[in-house]
Amino acid sequence: MSFVRPEIDAMAGYVPGEQPQAGKFIKLNTNENPYPASPAVTRAIKERLDQGLERYPDPLCNSFRMRAAEVLGVEPDWILCGNGSDDILTIVTRAFMGAGQWLRLPTPSYVLYKTLAEIQGADSEEIAFNPDWSLPDAFSTGSNQLRLAFLPNPNSPSGTIVPKAQIAAAADALPCPLLVDEAYVDFADENCIDLVKRNDKVLVSRTLSKSYALAGLRFGYVVAQPHIIAQLMKVKDSYNCDSLSIAGATAAIDDQQWLKTNREKVIQTRKRMTAKMREIGFTVPDSQANFVWGTFPGKNLKAVYEFLKQNRVLVRYMHYPNFEPGIRISVGGDDQIDACLMLIETALAQGIA
Repeated sequence: MSFVRPEIDAMAGYVPGEQPQAGKFIKLNTNENPYPASPAVTRAIKERLDQGLERYPDPLCNSFRMRAAEVLGVEPDWILCGNGSDDILTIVTRAFMGAGQWLRLPTPSYVLYKTLAEIQGADSEEIAFNPDWSLPDAFSTGSNQLRLAFLPNPNSPSGTIVPKAQIAAAADALPCPLLVDEAYVDFADENCIDLVKRNDKVLVSRTLSKSYALAGLRFGYVVAQPHIIAQLMKVKDSYNCDSLSIAGATAAIDDQQWLKTNREKVIQTRKRMTAKMREIGFTVPDSQANFVWGTFPGKNLKAVYEFLKQNRVLVRYMHYPNFEPGIRISVGGDDQIDACLMLIETALAQGIA
């Protein structure tokens, strides 16, 4: 006999990307940044640690909000912080979704969205991307039970973006809030912060896991108009960000020169990966994220994935209904990418695929 709610009993649960705990791997499967974070982060965490941890942290993360507001061109009360952007997605889903209501999301995209709806006892409506990864008009149509829409931009696994003008039009047309998940946006050409200012239905979530190299720290935030943030505040856990993460995240977003330099390195490697994978024979959409998605019709990419893993290189193999299976490779250090691509060529040359 199960004592949990029926919808929890019925769901499979979200499975995070593989995180090997022992042995040495080239890890290109969960889109972490291959470079260490700004040295200012370490200094800030040490200074905060020296002050002691016997007190609760600032529940509003005001030091981060003030510096992030300057960087983003908004006021601090437009920002809510979370324990990673997954925490932000959870808060937003809790705030807007109830049992029997509908969440809209594109597919293929971030699997967690659907899980969050299931936890609420809500349903999810998946709108398939077009074959060229453009967003179909159906994403913007209304329905009676629709209460929230998620749109990852850039998207995973494709790395592609939906143009900002189309997102603005979708937000106008939808009868519900639209959260634009910008986890990878620092590697892209444009973002949607200005849409938040123009339309109170638009929310933008960010993470410091990717572009600031702080996946291990857990810090994210959402930008929305103040009356939306005030409602989200009611839903979050009391102290959802600890003192060390607040100090580290504040130092990270303060070092915009580090971000600029890191972004340039990642993008250069991404360009080289894309060109080489196309030369090998993969079909690779132009990525605006810190990873590259490759398909290869007629080849067994699961076998390539397994061959890489046997050689201690982790990438992500994904197979979505009605889409060609593919492998997603995070942008790593240049030596890591060279090793990965060499192994892929070896696998293809040996007929493993």
